[in-house]
Amino acid sequence: MGELIHFVHQSLDGFIEGPNGEFDWPLMGPELSAYSQELSRGGKTFLYGRVVWEMMANYWPEAERHSQDEHDLAFAPIWREAPKIVVSRTLEKADWNTRVIGENVVEELTALKESGTTLLLFGGSELASHLTEHGVIDEYRVFVHPVLLGGGKPAFAPRGRRAGLELVESRTFDSQVVLLRHRRTS
Repeated sequence: MGELIHFVHQSLDGFIEGPNGEFDWPLMGPELSAYSQELSRGGKTFLYGRVVWEMMANYWPEAERHSQDEHDLAFAPIWREAPKIVVSRTLEKADWNTRVIGENVVEELTALKESGTTLLLFGGSELASHLTEHGVIDEYRVFVHPVLLGGGKPAFAPRGRRAGLELVESRTFDSQVVLLRHRRTS
């Protein structure tokens, strides 16, 4: 059986992007970069909502042209090669080994998990909240960065359903970023 892991960077005050949509604040030091690359390898399928997909698709295909950052250079080939899924009601197709799911999202993703596929959901508060509401996410890996954004998009959009979680790991990367890893219990 596969699983769905939500992998998200957030500020200490709980936002995944700043008040103007900025995402220039995550600290990708060597330890966190290595952890991210290790988690992303091994036949996992990357999962995105449309908004995050558009951000990723505008950067990672040609990341080497835009950056000389060690993390970017190491992650770009992983990203290009990984199978990807975008959940969107408006997008019809996507490049870079990507499938679009527009309907029956919970059923489609559940069937993929049952077939043994491990999915990594990167960011995306609306999709994460929807999948949490339906009990599809098995594990949350929340990386808390040492910044207060003072507003923006919350890590989880309000949905009204409680989800029980168990802390299975906490860890500090590069003496700055804290991982809170939880598994769903209910």
